[in-house]
Amino acid sequence: MRELKWIPIIVASVALGAASVIGIDALRSDEGQTTVIERTSSGGDGATISTSISDVADLYDAVRPSVVRITTQGARAGMGGLGSGVVIDKEGHILTNNHVIDGASQIDVTLIDGLAARAEVVGADPGNDLAVIKVDLPSDQLEPASLGDSSAVRAGEFVIAVGNPFGIEASVTEGIVSGIGRTLSSGGGRPLRQLIQSDAAINPGNSGGGLFNSRGELIGITTAIENPSGDRVFVGIGYAVPVNTAERFLPDLLAGRQVQHPRMGVSLQDLTPALAGRLGIDVQQGVMITQVENGSAASRAGLRGSSSSGDIIVALDGEDVRSFEELANYIDSKKVGDKVEVTIWRDGEETTLEITLEAWRSGGA
Repeated sequence: MRELKWIPIIVASVALGAASVIGIDALRSDEGQTTVIERTSSGGDGATISTSISDVADLYDAVRPSVVRITTQGARAGMGGLGSGVVIDKEGHILTNNHVIDGASQIDVTLIDGLAARAEVVGADPGNDLAVIKVDLPSDQLEPASLGDSSAVRAGEFVIAVGNPFGIEASVTEGIVSGIGRTLSSGGGRPLRQLIQSDAAINPGNSGGGLFNSRGELIGITTAIENPSGDRVFVGIGYAVPVNTAERFLPDLLAGRQVQHPRMGVSLQDLTPALAGRLGIDVQQGVMITQVENGSAASRAGLRGSSSSGDIIVALDGEDVRSFEELANYIDSKKVGDKVEVTIWRDGEETTLEITLEAWRSGGA
């Protein structure tokens, strides 16, 4: 798993204006320059879509009212942040990233027409870096986004990202889906999984904004960028939390309930044929347990971990497991308290143990 860099803006409020001006100079194209774009991609229904520059403009006009600017004030005087959010209903609920509003003492939302209102946090899911905030505004002032089906997204599809990079309001960029099902480390918390990778440019301030398909449907919440140089500048690889992930946990978020994610309490390593050969074992695929946390669900179930002789998980509930990604995604599909049959290879033979999944704390799967 790779380290990701969050993309909020967190600066001293005194410097916020200057930083925004610099961003405008660096990122805004010269006026009067004409660019002709013709791109063919496939929609989630398999239809072929031809996207021209005018189509992008129409698409942007359709989704722009759903994307808002979020301004936060921190607990420390003079500290604030900028981010984005997406309106999801007429009641004033707005979906954004948890890291945009985490620790904020004050949250303000500005609509595309300049109407502003104070917002309150309704629910947060740090495990998926999602949050829902709410503003008290007339319903006729709010334009909810149309939610798409992120499970139908395919690499190569056309997308646009709409947000507020560097505080530049309602900016749009276009690109394609570069990959799906990505997993990234959050640098100390639960890994973010099933992310959508795109080359549509996103920068600090885009966090919490929308990634839309060619039909104007929200398919993801822009969340992070690949940042190999450490300078927080977009290098062509951005990530979004799928909208289906958000929809799955929206009932808890809207109700203000704590969102829990299941885990086993193990550290894992993919078993490759080369590793199997070095270990002298007959199993050719699976996931080896390298460590079991004391007192964890895995420990209570009797699973064993070692970098050289740990249990090898070969199936969950009778379904073959070929990689860490498969295992993690299967566990993520369950709930805390669910029981899972874990088939392992130990001491030259297969055996099955039952594990009761616990709530995520930190560490492994």
